[in-house]
Amino acid sequence: MMVRIFSHVFGAVLLLLVLGVGGLRAESDYFQEIDAGLHVGMFIAPTPSTSGDSTILVIRVSPAEYEFRLLTAREIGNKGMTVRQWCISFGLIAGINAGMFQADHLTHAGYMKNGDHVLSAGVSSQYLSALAFNPAGPDAQGIRIFDLDEVALSDVAKKYHTVIQNLRLIKRPRENKWSQQDRIWSEAALGQDKSGNILFIFSRSPYSMHDFNNILLELPIDIVCAQHLEGGAQASVYLSHKGVEIDEQGCIKHACDETEGLEGVWRIPNVLGFFKKTNEIGRNP
Repeated sequence: MMVRIFSHVFGAVLLLLVLGVGGLRAESDYFQEIDAGLHVGMFIAPTPSTSGDSTILVIRVSPAEYEFRLLTAREIGNKGMTVRQWCISFGLIAGINAGMFQADHLTHAGYMKNGDHVLSAGVSSQYLSALAFNPAGPDAQGIRIFDLDEVALSDVAKKYHTVIQNLRLIKRPRENKWSQQDRIWSEAALGQDKSGNILFIFSRSPYSMHDFNNILLELPIDIVCAQHLEGGAQASVYLSHKGVEIDEQGCIKHACDETEGLEGVWRIPNVLGFFKKTNEIGRNP
C-alpha cells in the first residue's frame, strides 16, 4: 500500500509516525530509513516561519547506493513537466528542481553541462556553487558540491560530465553566505553532509535565506554546504519508493495556508533525480 505524505497537510510529527509503519526502519530519532542508503527526515525548524507549519523536509541519499541524473526539457524536446511527471516518466526514485531558469522556461540560469551537451554556457559571477557528478576520470570524487571561489568552474567542468552552477547558500565548511533580507519564500535546496551524502531539502514555509541557512546549520543533519535550487511556487520535490510517496511544492504567496497552490503545479524544465545503482530503469542510454 502506498503511503502518501504531504507535509503541509500532516505536519512533522505525524509524518514521522507515518514513516514508522509499513516495515520502514527507524535509523535514528531524526531520520527514517526507506531503503539502504535512503533516509527521510522532517524537522520542526528552531525558528518559526511567519506562516505554514515551519517544517523542513530532508531526503538523504548515499552516492554509494544511488546514481544521480540530470534531466532537461531541451534535451528531450519538450516544454518541461512537473517533478512528479519527470520521475514517473524516467523511473527516478526522487527528483527536485535542478536550478532556476530563464524567461524562455528552458534555459538554466547559470552554467549547465550534461554529457557532451553544454545546455547553458552562461557563467554567472554571482553563482558561486556548482554541483558536479559523472566523473570524467578516476581522480574526481563521484559527486560533490564545489565552492567556485575556491576552485574554477572551468576546472570542475573538465573533470565532470555533469555540472550545474547555482546560487550558493552555505560555503564549506558550514558558512552562511547570505546576509539578512526582508524577502522570504518557499525553498528547494541541495546540500551535502560531512559523509558525502546528498541532501534534497525542501521548506514550504517561507524564510529569508539567511534564516533558512541558519536553520539548516542548527539541524542534526551534518550539513557542510548547500546551494539554492528554486524558490516560491516553482520549488518542488517528489519521491516514490517502497510504498512511500512525497509530493511537495512551494507557495505562490509569502503566506502559505494548507490549500493555497495545491492545484497550480509548475512544469519544471530541468530536474535533478536519482535511482538505485542496481536498477537499470532510468539509466542513461
